[in-house]
Amino acid sequence: MSVVNEPVVPDMRDDAPHDDGDAPALRHPWRTALAVGVVLGAFALPLRGLLRYQGPPMEEGFMLAFPQEVLRGQIPNRDFLHLYGPGSLWVLAGIFKAFGTTLATERFAGLAQHVGVVFGIFFLARPWGRIVAVVAALVSLFIILPPVGLTAMAWNGAVAFGLWSLVVGLGAVRGEGVRAWGGGTDALRLLTAGTDAQARRGADRRLLAAGLLAGVALLYRPDLIVAVTLSLGSLVWRQDRKARVRLLTGVGIGVVPYLLQFALAGPGHSIQGMVLDPVFRLRGGRSLPVPPPWDHLNGFLQKAAGLRNIGWPVPHLAVAHEAFLWFFLVPLSAIFVAGTGWRCHRRAPGSYRAQVLFTTGMFSVGILTQSLQRPDTAHFAWVSCVSVALVPVACAELAGHVARRRGPVPAGAAFTVAALLLVGVMPLFTLRTYVDLSEQSFGRNVFGYPINNGGRNFYYGNADDAAAANQVVRALDRIQVPGKRLLVGPTDLRKTPYSDAFFYYLFPKLAVGTYYIEMDPGMANRPDSGLAHEVATSDYLILSDVWTNWVEPNTSRKFGPNTPNEEVAKHFCLVGAYGAGEAHPKGIFRLYRRCR
Repeated sequence: MSVVNEPVVPDMRDDAPHDDGDAPALRHPWRTALAVGVVLGAFALPLRGLLRYQGPPMEEGFMLAFPQEVLRGQIPNRDFLHLYGPGSLWVLAGIFKAFGTTLATERFAGLAQHVGVVFGIFFLARPWGRIVAVVAALVSLFIILPPVGLTAMAWNGAVAFGLWSLVVGLGAVRGEGVRAWGGGTDALRLLTAGTDAQARRGADRRLLAAGLLAGVALLYRPDLIVAVTLSLGSLVWRQDRKARVRLLTGVGIGVVPYLLQFALAGPGHSIQGMVLDPVFRLRGGRSLPVPPPWDHLNGFLQKAAGLRNIGWPVPHLAVAHEAFLWFFLVPLSAIFVAGTGWRCHRRAPGSYRAQVLFTTGMFSVGILTQSLQRPDTAHFAWVSCVSVALVPVACAELAGHVARRRGPVPAGAAFTVAALLLVGVMPLFTLRTYVDLSEQSFGRNVFGYPINNGGRNFYYGNADDAAAANQVVRALDRIQVPGKRLLVGPTDLRKTPYSDAFFYYLFPKLAVGTYYIEMDPGMANRPDSGLAHEVATSDYLILSDVWTNWVEPNTSRKFGPNTPNEEVAKHFCLVGAYGAGEAHPKGIFRLYRRCR
């Protein structure tokens, strides 16, 4: 039986699904505070473990080094390669200026980004009741924390701002005086609205703020343009011209700082670094087969992470099987959420919950390219923290339609679906790591070996490598002359698949000797990269043998010119090789200085 023409009567029981989600919060604020506390508690359990957990040597290394360079007056894409927007670097530089350039500062900034993502999901799911909102938020949290810990990656910040743009924008269309998505008159009212004019002004301000948040998201990651266009477009496509203009004005204000980036770095350098390099030059050396293989992992970092076997008592699939299934779950979850929103809109035009699902589903569809460009579990997580987290919400909505005839079950449906996804599909990449990190907070199986210099520290994931890194740090600290140039790279500079960029952070008195703080295959080792000249003009080299055996089914296996190695042999003397053993007969790390 069709329900299109049935009036929507809100269920005002404390935690029943309803179309605005605000009135119960005002009636029982302590219950909302309890729900928020549950999510914050889930963040708190692994926090101590995360603060001293191993960091990805290049990714967290450059998120420490890049803002440090910005504070020195260096410009992204003119003085060093940065493949994304300048927003995250400017924000982190400001945070470092205020609180000091430390690993803890950077990780708390990363924590704030994770909190932004998770609570964005929480408030988007709030119209389905507190329990469903908590379930969705916890799913997002269990997915987003494990891949790179608290590293303040630009992607996480962009997704956080993008989600809050939707929270604020969807709040605007609840207001009186703004036509509801799908036509008709919106039955919901802004809680503070006194007149239509007041409500419209409030909605206009929210639309402006939503656009501004979306613009900041693009300032972090310009490739989020597809998700922003799809989601905000679905939000205002039936609104009047004034509403659309107000939203676009906010977006415009948010991206205005790009003009500063273009002025400082130059249009050519900016377009090269943020568009041409990541889209055309990077893909060959970072792509992986689609779909991932069923019987093995083919990403080098994934395989390295798999060497840590912490066990999991619940029956589960093999690691490679989970990665294979997760690949298909990512697009299916996004399509399912958007499709559920559209279906519910067809059943009940003007439904706010339908609009939330469709809008957030379109955002999820827009970020799918992140999981396709390099199909490994880290990239899956960066999309699934939105799309998969919203699947229990969509299931709660569908269960709610059934509940009109068979009893209220939405919260139970959400919990059941969340458990099936996390326990049945990818527990080894989500729940297992979360439990491990929580145990580390209490001193059990602590994983992360410190590398220290001058009060600064970084955590490595291998004890022998960390010991060798500490030796090379002490050796360089004894001979360093402030202002001299340091270059960090692999021992064979014909291949540049990765780098230990954290060394730049550990030596703030030395200048960075290369444009390629982040080293990528097919970029740093291409014939015209200038790497050979940078080697020749540096004063100290730290060359790492850790990544020599990097093997992936892509062009990262190809050698570039041997000229950088020739410059090492011509101009540099070996200070010492550290960590020599069977696996690394010539040392894990080698320190060179310019020959006198």
